[in-house]
Amino acid sequence: MNTRLPPLKPASRPPEFFSSDVAKARRFYLDLNPAKNRPLVVVCGGLEHCTPDYAIRRRVFPYYSIEYVMRGRGGVKLKGRHHPLAPGHLFSYGPGIPHQIAGDSAEPLVKYFVDFAGSRAPALLRSCGLRLGRVTAVVPSNTLQPLFDELIQAGLQVRRESSGLCAKLLECLILRIAGARTPLAGVESMAFTTYQHCRRHLEAHCLRLRTLEQLAGECHVNNAYLCRLFRRYDSQSPYQYLLRLKMNHAAERLQQPGMLVKQVAVETGFDDPFHFTRVFTSVFGLSPTAFGRLR
Repeated sequence: MNTRLPPLKPASRPPEFFSSDVAKARRFYLDLNPAKNRPLVVVCGGLEHCTPDYAIRRRVFPYYSIEYVMRGRGGVKLKGRHHPLAPGHLFSYGPGIPHQIAGDSAEPLVKYFVDFAGSRAPALLRSCGLRLGRVTAVVPSNTLQPLFDELIQAGLQVRRESSGLCAKLLECLILRIAGARTPLAGVESMAFTTYQHCRRHLEAHCLRLRTLEQLAGECHVNNAYLCRLFRRYDSQSPYQYLLRLKMNHAAERLQQPGMLVKQVAVETGFDDPFHFTRVFTSVFGLSPTAFGRLR
C-alpha cells in the first residue's frame, strides 16, 4: 500500500506509483515529467483488474487523475469523506488531494484511469462537473468504456502523434462525461430525474411544442424552475434545445427531393416561413433553400 510517491522516473520505465495490487493490467505511459508551460498533456493511463485486497493510500500525487469503475465495488476517501464505488462511478484527484482507494474482496474492482497535467486541467474537470475530490456517475454505466479503450490504444502506439492524440481524446472524454453525468443520490438526484423527464418530453413532442410555457405546463413545473434545471444539467436553455430539435428535423426533410420550405416550416410549427428561414439560418449558417441544394 503506497503512502508516498517516489521521485518521477524517466519515461523509459513504468512509473512506480502504479499499484502492485493488480492481477492484470493494460497500461501506457508517456511523458512523466511534462513541461510546466504545456496547456494539457496526458501522462499515463490504463485499465486495471484489481486484486481482492486492492488498497492504495497517497498523501501526495503530482498529476490530475480521473478513475472510472467498470466492474466491481469498493470505496474511495477524498478530502476526508468516504464514498462507495460501483460500476459507472468516477472520481478525480490531483495535487493537494490526499486519497485512499480500496476494493471489495467479494467484487474486486475493474477500473480505468487517466493521469494528466497542464494549465487547462482544473478548468476541464470543472467543465464536466468533476472537480478535484469529487465523485459522480455516468449513465449508462459503460458509456465511457469505448473512449477509454481508444485512449489506451493511442497511448500504446508510441508514435510521434500519440501525445497530441491522447490530449484530444482526453478532451472528448471530458465532453462525454459532461453529457452522461448523473447525480449519485439525494435532492440533486430528484432534480436530475425531473430534468430527464422534461428533456424526454421535449424530444418526443418537439414538433408539436411551440413555447417554453407549453413545455413547462405539460411537465408540471414552472418556467423558472425548468430553465434552472437546464442551466444546471445542460449547456443550453430548454427553448434553444427545442429549436435545435425542430431544425434537425427540418434539415432531414429538406434533403428529400421536391420538399418545399413552406411545407417544412408548417411541419415544425412555424406559421411564418420567413421566421422559420431566419431560425434555420441562425442554426446552420445556411438558408433552407441553400441547404436543400446540397443534396
